[in-house]
Amino acid sequence: MAMVVQHQQHKEINDSITKHQLDNGKYVRYTTEQVEALERVYAQCPKPSSLRRQQLIRECPILSNIEPKQIKVWFQNRRCREKQRKESSRLHTVNKKLSAMNKLLMEENDRLQKQVSQLVCENGHMRQQMHTGSAATDASCESVITTPQHSLRDANNPAGLLSIAEETLAEFLSKATGTAVDWVQMPGMKPGPDSVGIFTISQSCSGVAARACGLVSLEPTKIVEILKDRPSWFRDCRSLEIFTVFPAGNGGTIELVYMQTFSPTTLAPARDFLTLRYTTSLDNGSLVVCERSLTGSDAGPNPAAVSQFVRGEMLPSGYLIRPCEGGGSVIHIVDHLNLEVWSVPEVLRPLYESSKVVAQKMTIAALRYIRQIAQESSGEVVYELGRQPAVLRTLSQRLSRGFNDAINGFSDDGWSLMNCDGVEDVIIAVNSNKNLNNSMNPSNSLTYLGGVLCAKASMLFQNVQPAMLVRFLREHRSEWADFNVDAYSAASVKANPYNTYPGMRRTRFTGSQIIMPLGHTIEHEEMLEVVRLEGHAIGQDDPYMSRDIHLLQLCNGLDENAVGACSELVFAPIDEMFPDDAPLVPSGFRIIPLDPKSGEVKNALVTTHRTLDLTSNLDATPTTNNGPTDMSTCQTARSVLTIAFQFPFENNLAESVATMARQYVRSVINSVQRVAMAISPSALSPCVGPNPSPGSPGALTLAQCICQSYTYHLGADLLSSGSVVGDSLLKDLWQHQDAILCCSLKSLPVFMFANQAGLNMLETTLISLQDITLDKMFDDSGRKALVPEFAKIMQQGYAHLPGGFCMSTMGRHITYEQAVAWKVLAADESSVHCLAFSFVNWSFV
Repeated sequence: MAMVVQHQQHKEINDSITKHQLDNGKYVRYTTEQVEALERVYAQCPKPSSLRRQQLIRECPILSNIEPKQIKVWFQNRRCREKQRKESSRLHTVNKKLSAMNKLLMEENDRLQKQVSQLVCENGHMRQQMHTGSAATDASCESVITTPQHSLRDANNPAGLLSIAEETLAEFLSKATGTAVDWVQMPGMKPGPDSVGIFTISQSCSGVAARACGLVSLEPTKIVEILKDRPSWFRDCRSLEIFTVFPAGNGGTIELVYMQTFSPTTLAPARDFLTLRYTTSLDNGSLVVCERSLTGSDAGPNPAAVSQFVRGEMLPSGYLIRPCEGGGSVIHIVDHLNLEVWSVPEVLRPLYESSKVVAQKMTIAALRYIRQIAQESSGEVVYELGRQPAVLRTLSQRLSRGFNDAINGFSDDGWSLMNCDGVEDVIIAVNSNKNLNNSMNPSNSLTYLGGVLCAKASMLFQNVQPAMLVRFLREHRSEWADFNVDAYSAASVKANPYNTYPGMRRTRFTGSQIIMPLGHTIEHEEMLEVVRLEGHAIGQDDPYMSRDIHLLQLCNGLDENAVGACSELVFAPIDEMFPDDAPLVPSGFRIIPLDPKSGEVKNALVTTHRTLDLTSNLDATPTTNNGPTDMSTCQTARSVLTIAFQFPFENNLAESVATMARQYVRSVINSVQRVAMAISPSALSPCVGPNPSPGSPGALTLAQCICQSYTYHLGADLLSSGSVVGDSLLKDLWQHQDAILCCSLKSLPVFMFANQAGLNMLETTLISLQDITLDKMFDDSGRKALVPEFAKIMQQGYAHLPGGFCMSTMGRHITYEQAVAWKVLAADESSVHCLAFSFVNWSFV
């Protein structure tokens, strides 16, 4: 009994000492068992509540001598250590990336210094020849290395193959790391720690060339495997076939490769290439894959298929992959092509003479794809709706390939042209071999289909930004699409027992669409998404059956600052629960900017916005403008729009579907032209010549009335720049930071003008602005507060409205600090033209 009492007293003393230590903030040492118990809890819940900590003490006897306060401190310290560990790991990764990028930039700097030295020597040589009076040919405009032509006769023996391969390797390395080509920085692609890499294009050399170098967190062998599989990342690659492989004496391989590429428009033939590809390793451990063309116009695995292509030339190009210390690789990419511009119409030749287009389609695309794979492998990328990255990439490739296939319509794929209706603005092609019976998913097989019909057309746009047009087409589908036609296309992928065409029931489109993202690339230059078009049944039949239409949609090129980038919107109807191998019949739009030639920039004429049908005006010359033009502020920007829509059909309805498709594509063209005219910068920018479009004088007059009326009523200038007349006033009003809107004085006021900030606030465009009434901006309380102010505005000419809330056309709430409303007087100041509103410091909630 005495021993029990003594033990109890000893325990009480220890508890008292422990409590005293905690109160004094002294450190308590934990045993190994205690730490393991706490770590198990931390793995499940890094931040337990007070009740959870008390429960932990009760359930774990080994923690019974520790106060809840001290356990709380332990978890705080543990979270802090975890945060420090993650930050240390992140900084280590950033430091390693910056070190590799710094080394890459130093190599680039050395290359540029060599290029400067070479130019200085050439300049001195030219001066010497000028002094001697000898006629010299300027060789600086061509590549330093002259590329000889090699025929297949040179490749009949291994010695000849190896000789060509070694020569190709030397020329490629001189372009990748030397001064064989005069490289200049790609516009809009500045190098930095957050950039994909360093991108340059050829300034003056034979053909078109682009170069990229960057850091990738993959091993060299994996990168070589990815890059050699060109169809996986080069969207314009139709097929790539290796029909001969030879081993090289140094452990490398030599391959004879035949590649077919798609044409980007309906107006030019596609290209194919017959090349020798050499894969080897260097003494420093780097891997090299270099490639060049072999002559022989009829050479290829399928002579019948070759006849549909124009043989292009690939000058020494390839990939140099060097391993980095600590993992990862530094990659150099060179693409140098001669696309035979003589075979395309004059108006399209800038597309085939632009190194920027080659850079965007091939060089930059390759490096971005590798980085995308690297980030997916490391788990840095998370996609929506549970789809695996490889599945999403496959869906994107299928959409792009199906759209390219529709545009080109190769005969060896089963495409043939139908008779036209006398007007050749829309081409109709039929593929009876391409139906949905052959789907990999039997549940989606439709045995009644006779094939697929494609209606396609191309046109020329002037003064239209491709990215802006595609963004509008994506966000405002109801402005150009017909819901009934979408329902017809969607019927081919829906399992529904009704009518001849499954899913075809009387339906009313509500006008709303919901965009659900699936995935995007690392720089958001390409997005894959599902679009739901909401529809309701007309009548009482099956009122609860869904009439919604779902589209799988791919959009890219939405960045207005990307030079030479193609903008696309490609979509295909899908079932609501579409499987990974769902049948796809893609349709869509492609807009490609045309770089003006060096001589055209100087002589370009400012014209009003117009579109040309290239099928009948391929060599049309620009409209002459007799007035003076300030070319320092604007120039004509041209782009080619290609439209292709595919429709499944039954054999006995081919003619009817063709007529419907032709009429529908024509209506889409008219809608797109109307949209392009509304969003054209020439309508609201200072690039307005002496003969502007009919809408421009009205906009300029309205801008003057808005500013003059503001000064008249409020006694202050609306524009801080002090512009009072001319195009500068319109430009300043358009770019004003506050949202400025004008509405009519009808019983139901409708908006008639908005500047850029106003369009952004309403989340609309100029073409849709006139369908928005003033009351749609406000809820019931907002409308009640606005009504009394109208009498004040009409009486004294203006009113200051307190801050509040309003809504955009997309239903998003907007807050603003204050608003000013004033009457806009007509030019003669005898009548009121409209009401103007200025929303100050607005933002989305």
